[in-house]
Amino acid sequence: MSSPVTVEPTPLLIFDGDCAFCTRCVRFIERRIRRHPRIQPWQRSDLAELGLTQEQCETAVQLIEGDRLTSAHVAIARVLIYGKRGWAVLGFLLLAPGLKQIAGVVYRWVAKNR
Repeated sequence: MSSPVTVEPTPLLIFDGDCAFCTRCVRFIERRIRRHPRIQPWQRSDLAELGLTQEQCETAVQLIEGDRLTSAHVAIARVLIYGKRGWAVLGFLLLAPGLKQIAGVVYRWVAKNR
């Protein structure tokens, strides 16, 4: 008798649908990265069901991968890694020591000034 096969749900990227910059970035992901997570604005999401708060979603993008939640620059890096190919290389670079801290500073600056 074979054991049951478990299928991990497709990752879900939650973004601020009221932010024009965020929406442009999401459209870029959809056009340029062939393999990407499902994407939806937090304004059209059941945040309680997802285990998120409005404050989290207003502050940064959120990426849900099964039981794993990442946000901000780490979520973006994970989206790139999920995309495979050259995108994955860029994603891993964003998580490299030193570069990860710089990516965090840049993300926070962009998020504050969008």
